[in-house]
Formats: sequence, C-alpha cells, structure tokens
Amino acid sequence: MTNDRRLRPVDLARLAGVSTQQIRNYEEAGVLPPAARTASGYRAFQDVHRRALLAYRAMLRGYGPVTAAAIMRRVHEGDVPGALAQVDAAHAAVHEERVSLRAASEALELLALEPPAALPRSGVLRIGEVAGLLGVRTSALRVWEAAGLLAPVRERGTGYRVYGPADVRDARLVHTLRRSHYLFDQIRPVLEGLRREGGSEALRAAIAARGEALAARTRGMTEGAGALHTYLSGLPEAAGVPPR
Repeated sequence: MTNDRRLRPVDLARLAGVSTQQIRNYEEAGVLPPAARTASGYRAFQDVHRRALLAYRAMLRGYGPVTAAAIMRRVHEGDVPGALAQVDAAHAAVHEERVSLRAASEALELLALEPPAALPRSGVLRIGEVAGLLGVRTSALRVWEAAGLLAPVRERGTGYRVYGPADVRDARLVHTLRRSHYLFDQIRPVLEGLRREGGSEALRAAIAARGEALAARTRGMTEGAGALHTYLSGLPEAAGVPPR
C-alpha cells in the first residue's frame, strides 16, 4: 500500500471491524487526522489515516476509548508533548492503583498474624479502650475518623463513640498501614474493599483478580504505547501532525 493511495471510509471500516459511520466519527473526534474531500464531497482517506486508525485501535485495550481518543486528538492538534503527558498520566494512575492493591495485600497478611481483639461481653469498646489496644492516642483515632477511615457509632444518651468488632478491625488495619507510611488516600480503598467484600478472604480474592486485570491492562498499554510510537515516528517532525 502506497502513501498516496486513496482509501474510502468502507476500506478503513473493514480494516478495523467497525461501521463506516464510526470512521466518520473518528475523524470528527480527532482520532484520525482531517481527510481531504473529493470534488463531490466524499472523504478521501490516505495511508496516514490507516496508520492512525491502527494506532488508536491498538491503544484501546490498555488506555480505554476516552483516554486513547484524547491522546490521538492532541497528536492531531500538533500537541505531541501534551499527548505524551496523557500517556504518562495513564501509566501513573495504574501505578497508584497497584500501590493500593499492595497496601491491601500487606494489611491482610499482617492482620492475619495478629490475634483478634478481645472485646467485652457487650461486644463494643470505647475510644480510650481501642486506643489502648492499638497503642495509639485517642487523638489519632479522631483524626482517622475525620479523614473518613473510621465510622464508630455514638452511644445513646452519652454520645460517646463505641467501636464494634468491624470498627476495631478497621482501626487495626489503619494503624498497620500508617506504620508502613501509607497515606490516607491509599488506605481508604483498602477499607472500602474490605467492607464491600464482607471479609478478608473475599477481599484477598478480589485483590488477586484485580491484580491480574491490572497486569493485562499494563500489557495492553505497553502494546498501545508501541503502536503510538510507530505512528509518531511517521509524522513530519516539524509540524507534529500529518499533512492534509
């Protein structure tokens, strides 16, 4: 295929396995560079559009349609540095998610080594008792509560905080992760996952599944980044965008 060969929307549609209308949508969205028009007004795509389409489709699995489209649009606007910054941001977001998963996994393993807290017959502890159990100040528990990490109920009449078994578990988890220098924003997803899954074993299974999904996404991002690099290598360096 030569660079000056004209391609119809249907040619690109067949290549990508999408509709001709989707090809038109891609051009209008900036996923493809602007196409020249024939005298009768039909789009006349060229090899550069084919290469842009292949790059975008390769990026879909790892970056998703929204981010992949935004990256390609920046390229075709002549802002290649901005496009690369979006690539970096996407990789950074995956890294942060992987850090959160590691925090959850480490917390579960550490908690498994610690004996469960002995609660009184009432099944609840007050804030001073929880602080003594963990070896922290009551002010630390209040800070964690203000950050949305803990949510003890209030005792009727007195208004005192009371911590049930789940609250004590959450406090232990927060204390464990804080000792490992995790930030509140990294701890919060761990607690949300534990509450959502209903127990440590269910959360452990969810963490493993999410880890596999992240690995697959990273492989997709690596493949997509390679396709983007190949596409950028064929663009005019001075303009940063394909010629019309």
